[in-house]
Amino acid sequence: MALKDLFGKKEEEKPVEKEEKKEKSVLTADDVQALTPLYSDVVLALKQVYDPEIPVNIYDLGLIYELTINKEHEVYIEMTFTAPNCPMADDVLAEVKSSVEDVPGVKSCHIELVFEPVWDQSMLSDEARVDLGLD
Repeated sequence: MALKDLFGKKEEEKPVEKEEKKEKSVLTADDVQALTPLYSDVVLALKQVYDPEIPVNIYDLGLIYELTINKEHEVYIEMTFTAPNCPMADDVLAEVKSSVEDVPGVKSCHIELVFEPVWDQSMLSDEARVDLGLD
């Protein structure tokens, strides 16, 4: 199964421009307050997904570059991998999508895989540094 099949994006479809996405989902202070618990639950779900080669979750590894939730409870994630040639990429992406969509209140999860900026160890959380013995 190809990534495009897994995430429902057909090759001929044009990606939604980030500006268009942001314009449609401008949040008020009340919206942000209402979405905060859902945001926290999504982060907890992401912390349950581990890199197959490094014993640290993808959130603390710094692989999540952007996490956005709109008023309709659709989650948009921009993420990367520690290496662009990750042999388990499809499996990890499927696990991220499944884990996030299993969070009560989430309508859907859309993932964009990016490789810029290139991931490096400076993106590790303090927790990950301790877990890996780097601090």
